Amino acid sequence: MNTTGSTGRYGVIALAMAMAATTQAAAAKTSAPSDAKLIASAERAAPAAVSKGATVVAMGADGKMRTLREGHNGWTCMPDSPATPGPDPMCMDKNAFEWAGAWMGHKPPAAGKVGFMYMLEGGTDASNTDPYATKPATGNHWVKTGAHVMIVGADASFYDLYPKGADPDTKAPYVMWAGTPYQHLMVPVK
Repeated sequence: MNTTGSTGRYGVIALAMAMAATTQAAAAKTSAPSDAKLIASAERAAPAAVSKGATVVAMGADGKMRTLREGHNGWTCMPDSPATPGPDPMCMDKNAFEWAGAWMGHKPPAAGKVGFMYMLEGGTDASNTDPYATKPATGNHWVKTGAHVMIVGADASFYDLYPKGADPDTKAPYVMWAGTPYQHLMVPVK
């Protein structure tokens, strides 16, 4: 979503970050990080060869997505969200960006569009079984993740090569959200 509120290339990310807008708006009233700090946070999500040329977007205090820096390499990075308990900046290629939009929009992702995401700072802990869980609860198998990359949008047969259990060993590759349209491969890197 651009500064006028129209949907565009970043509408997907705007949707993804809308859940955090209220908390971010409250944080903005006290001390919003500078654009330079937000860009630095976003750049930590991926190797410099990717992040330095990426578009960087962030949610503004008004709940609208804004572009902090235009990129030139087809990647989009977002800074850590202050609304989440852990570090979670991410960088996504075009297909992963679209996949994330489908997930946030509760729509099936496009078939056959494999995407790649970096989260080298780690990720906020999440349910391994419920794509929409917002906090730990009985039966939603909360997992702790460290630095990782993700492969999204692959054919279902690809994921059959990896563990799909509800309580995975997060130090080895595993499938998160197995059996849902949003299953993806989590690959730890540290």
